[in-house]
Amino acid sequence: MAATPPPILDGPPVSSDAAIGASAMRKATRHLIPLIALGYGAACMDRVNISFASLQMNRDLHFSATVYGLGAGLFFLSYAVCEIPSNLLLYRFGARRWLSRIMVSWGILAIAMLLVRTPWQFYTARFFLGVAEAGFFPGVIFYLTQWFPLQLRARTISRFYISLPLSSVVTGLVAGPLLSLDGHLGLRGWQWLFLVEGIPAVLLGIVFLFALPDGPQQAKWLTEEERTWIIRHVRNDPSLVGEHSHALGATLLDRRIWQVGIFQMLMLGSSYAYTFVAPDVIQRATHLSTSRVGLIIAALSLLAAGAMLLNAVYSDRVQCRTPDSNYPRYMHIIPWAFLISAGFFACSLSTNPISVVASIGTIIIAYNAMQGPLWSLPGSFFQGRSAAAGIATINMIGMIGGFLGPYFVGFAKDLTGDYQRGLLFMSIPMLLGAAIMFYLRAETRLRTRALSPENPVPSS
Repeated sequence: MAATPPPILDGPPVSSDAAIGASAMRKATRHLIPLIALGYGAACMDRVNISFASLQMNRDLHFSATVYGLGAGLFFLSYAVCEIPSNLLLYRFGARRWLSRIMVSWGILAIAMLLVRTPWQFYTARFFLGVAEAGFFPGVIFYLTQWFPLQLRARTISRFYISLPLSSVVTGLVAGPLLSLDGHLGLRGWQWLFLVEGIPAVLLGIVFLFALPDGPQQAKWLTEEERTWIIRHVRNDPSLVGEHSHALGATLLDRRIWQVGIFQMLMLGSSYAYTFVAPDVIQRATHLSTSRVGLIIAALSLLAAGAMLLNAVYSDRVQCRTPDSNYPRYMHIIPWAFLISAGFFACSLSTNPISVVASIGTIIIAYNAMQGPLWSLPGSFFQGRSAAAGIATINMIGMIGGFLGPYFVGFAKDLTGDYQRGLLFMSIPMLLGAAIMFYLRAETRLRTRALSPENPVPSS
């Protein structure tokens, strides 16, 4: 990485420390981020390919919008329930084995989706897919906090998280051709979609087992000096002063965890409300073929990937100027929350094809742009087992929104006849989310002032 590493915070000065740190970060980025990005990309494809499959599946299986929305959302409900246990098991057994187990099991269940015939089979398959995948994303976030200091974390997260919009590019490009295989070898097009897009997760899970080190201590490609540098800088993050030794119960009850978790719930509720219906909304507005709708979503996702990287790099640069606080991070989240709200409002009121596509594009771009700064926050609160539990708690709360959003818009469509009226109400959650971030920003500023040299923490 080109960024200058943060300074050593304890121990004797080493003249070559900056060079050692830069080398360590380059190696960690090169060996870890591409593999993790591929894994998360496979997860995103298996999670949302149902939005394209629904264009045929709902018709073939006679699923109403409510049935589809409930099944799509059940994934997130089971995912949420299993988040904390999964991350604690990752902490106990190591990232290599646990992430591999997650990927192989969810890949098999994603393929099994092609066997669905009834609503209850659909509900069951989606529920257990959520159980299988639970813990992958928070596990990866926790894993990266063991490798990269806070000042480099937003861009690091964005470099693997970019697979989220890029997976939409891939899904958009391949969904049309796969759906066009309708009838080949006795399979419907939507069955081909589940089959082909589930296989990469199984293969990547096997690669994870052999290629991913559990932590810096197990990385054979690091020198001893590089390994020491990473461990020292991660453990001595200046934003973690006074935050190292939290009991697990105290971590789960920490109000910052719940505030970020509620923000995540509002954000994911909004996100998946449009994710699972975007192909349908665009197709109804533009009257284009499935393949052309896929190309539109692919183009919007490419723009979102660029916004994600740019905002993360900018956030890290601002963070480096104030390394003792994550206070600046919030202003790289709040404006995007307002844009998501505006996008929903505009989409719900327009029938013009260009306006509908532009509105959905605004939502997609804004959602992805905030992810790097947002997910750099939890790792600045705690370390070790507490960090694993805290990150999982945030994602657990957030996944409840993943259940509520799709179910609500599905129910609203059956009630009103189209998706767009339901999307009008989705402009509200991110206004509440912005308010939460404003509050956290003010609270962090007060905390930073209290811990400043002019206001030392009183000794116990």
